Amino acid sequence: MSLSWTQALKNFETYLKLEKSLSGNSVEAYLNDAGKLEKYMTENENDMGPSKVTYPDLKAFLLWYATNNKNTRTQSRVLSGIRAFYKFLLIEGEIDENPASLIESPKIGLKLPEVLSVSEIDSMVDAIDLSKPEGHRNKAIIETLYGCGLRVSELVNLRLTNIHDKEGFVIVNGKGNKQRLVPISDKALKEIDLYKKDRNALPFIHDQNIVFLNRRGYRLTRAMIFTIIKDLAARAGIKKRISPHTLRHSFATHMIEAGADLRAVQEMLGHESILTTEIYTHIDRSFLRDTLIMFHPRS
Repeated sequence: MSLSWTQALKNFETYLKLEKSLSGNSVEAYLNDAGKLEKYMTENENDMGPSKVTYPDLKAFLLWYATNNKNTRTQSRVLSGIRAFYKFLLIEGEIDENPASLIESPKIGLKLPEVLSVSEIDSMVDAIDLSKPEGHRNKAIIETLYGCGLRVSELVNLRLTNIHDKEGFVIVNGKGNKQRLVPISDKALKEIDLYKKDRNALPFIHDQNIVFLNRRGYRLTRAMIFTIIKDLAARAGIKKRISPHTLRHSFATHMIEAGADLRAVQEMLGHESILTTEIYTHIDRSFLRDTLIMFHPRS
């Protein structure tokens, strides 16, 4: 009897968590992708289970999915999840051939991330009302996001015991619970110290080790960080569509524009592949050309 979708997805979830050590968000994304295929096969193909899916079945599913989802990045994301699912089934010996191995990814144009200038970041900081209880907290959030290039999930889970003031480093828990050391500026450390006075005055603190808390003493949610960033951008008169991730993009861009080594930036961002970091070298073509003219011996 072939493996059922329910059991296969349950086994896949265990594999992603225990063997691949992926974060909860990543595990959920992969399961959602494989779940879309399950739903399609069950409703349209009188399916007998995941091991019976063929290459033509996958082609038909992707064509159907693309009809309803025009975004090539979304299509590519779903295909990535399905590839991972069938690679897992192959490893487990549930299938002899991987039906997803010959599927090509949809072509995706290079989409450069939105980047703030240094003056725009300064204007966001200036828009913070320090007379309000959350003022110093929000200023510390901006300086930490931009100063360390953190993901929003890394910021909300940042712990006091992971901040090493004297050494000028923070320990960051990144994707897949992988830790990395990231330099932190004196300015960010100063703002965190100023915020600590307000933080420690809270009547209740749920987790004494979490750095950034709401007024009820609980850690901030990702959604709250989005709200803070968007509100400050609006106050500063910034018209760009930005999110907390924009500060991470800006960190990387400004570092590379200033001449930082690509591999050093890769380490700080926690990118597995330097190819992910290299997107920031495409952001300012004029900067690259000016660098060539200034430093190349033939220019």
